[in-house]
Amino acid sequence: MTSIDVRVRSRLRVALVALASTALAATAGIVLASPATAASLVEVTSFGDNPGGMRMHVYVPDSRPSNPAIVVAMHGCGGSGPGFYSGSEFASQADRYGFVVIYPTATQQAGFGNCFDVWSAASKRRGGGSDPVSIMSMVTYVQRQYGGDPNRVYATGSSSGGMMTNAMLALYPDVFKAGAAFMGVPFNCFANAADFPPQNSQCVNGRMDRTPQQWGDAVRQAYPGYSGARPRIQLWHGTNDTLVPYQLLQEAVDQWTNVHGLSLTPTSTDTPQSNWNRRRWTSGGVTPLEAISVNGAGHSLPMSGMAQAAVQFFGLTGGSPTPNPTTGTPTTPPTVPPTTAPPSTGGCRVGYTANSWANGFTASVTVTNTSTAAVNGWTVQWSWPGNQQVTNAWNATVSQSGAQVTARNVSYNAAIGAGASATFGFQGTYSGANQAPIQFTLNGAACSQ
Repeated sequence: MTSIDVRVRSRLRVALVALASTALAATAGIVLASPATAASLVEVTSFGDNPGGMRMHVYVPDSRPSNPAIVVAMHGCGGSGPGFYSGSEFASQADRYGFVVIYPTATQQAGFGNCFDVWSAASKRRGGGSDPVSIMSMVTYVQRQYGGDPNRVYATGSSSGGMMTNAMLALYPDVFKAGAAFMGVPFNCFANAADFPPQNSQCVNGRMDRTPQQWGDAVRQAYPGYSGARPRIQLWHGTNDTLVPYQLLQEAVDQWTNVHGLSLTPTSTDTPQSNWNRRRWTSGGVTPLEAISVNGAGHSLPMSGMAQAAVQFFGLTGGSPTPNPTTGTPTTPPTVPPTTAPPSTGGCRVGYTANSWANGFTASVTVTNTSTAAVNGWTVQWSWPGNQQVTNAWNATVSQSGAQVTARNVSYNAAIGAGASATFGFQGTYSGANQAPIQFTLNGAACSQ
């Protein structure tokens, strides 16, 4: 036998051994390692009991521990899970610190449409049904499917999502360890579905001035007999918020100081950033409550950096950031790129919906980039056909001169990828007919509707 024959037979044996090992692994149910792939948002269509008729999306970072923490991140009215994924910084924080993010999409239509149910009798009882039970099914799914740590489950959300954050902490204090509510209201603030729309709401019109004891009792009645630890909570509100008035921050403070048995007087105050005024309640080395007033901000939270502050409050930033699976270096939150040239005509599409009542309305604008290049920094403009006047906005900075309106991106939603969308909304006044704009432009280019 020649030396060439020996080498050939040797290589053949190696190949057969490798093939047999692969087959054995497959029959034993062992999944062989594969190259890392870029994480993406995935929809889960069957996640368990879903009385709220909700949709579920989940973001699972490529690098994570075997038992990752879980963060439930909830959008505002008129939004969606994918919209909050692209319009907030929680996914980039997940890449950095290795936790799983659940992005629920509400389908309830009280008020603005796609709002989380915080008004029905079912939503105010542990295990009562509606959206809270659907969200719990999502948490259970992630624990089962991805080994999510049952001792590290957290909730956060904006506006309607902030309201549901308060609710989930009240209803399931044994599940959620902490929450960060942006522009929310206290738990059990709404009497029913008719009380939710702002034009006739006792809650968001500031007429629900209860005592701390009454607010605290509402939380305790959600889960009668519970005597365990209560979740820590971080409350955020803009001082110029007129849609969910700033005064409701203090009502929420009244509620959670009472629940935690704290004085209404904070133990410390500071300014983590130039326009963030923070009150902290600390007891025994633990901070069960933070309340952060964002000076000059309207209904537009969370802004850049606030997701990281929330994740830090949860305690998920300890130790070293999770390495990037491709480069091996720690990931950092994305920076906002400079503005690009506007797309060509026909490179954008705008969807506009409005909910009107006597002399007032709210509207949602979804801008889709139909071109083949990303838009980095956007300005949307339109003219009113009537006498509409914008009074407040969220997810965009909106200004008006006469009938001309200009909406510009905020720091966290400047980029719109090819085929992707950005959604913002606003509140306004009118008289007569509330007609929709005829033409929108994106960075100076006309959009289809």
